[in-house]
Amino acid sequence: MIVGIGVDVVQVSRFKEQIERTPGLIERLFVPAERDLTVRSLAARFAAKEAVAKALGAPVGMNWQHCQVVKDDAGDPHILIDGTVAEVAARKGITTWHLSMSHDGDLATAMVIAEK
Repeated sequence: MIVGIGVDVVQVSRFKEQIERTPGLIERLFVPAERDLTVRSLAARFAAKEAVAKALGAPVGMNWQHCQVVKDDAGDPHILIDGTVAEVAARKGITTWHLSMSHDGDLATAMVIAEK
């Protein structure tokens, strides 16, 4: 049963400007394993985190580092949660996440489906 759906689109050039203008933003948004990725990949991961937040109903107090995108051996992306995000997901009975990410030109997008 679908509990929530979230989608987000990030303009890569605007995201790049924000991380260049705001010291510490990368450290606040991403776990160490994500931080060395290209700006384009970071923008897509940020879109995925935003989509997770939307699928959860945009809970107050969500820590961005408690949600990350990991790739399996085949290179497919998956959502990995812990902490504040896992707590909200548990309250809602969410056991399964589906993630699709894409890039086109200056845009990065992600769609998330949360199921129980």
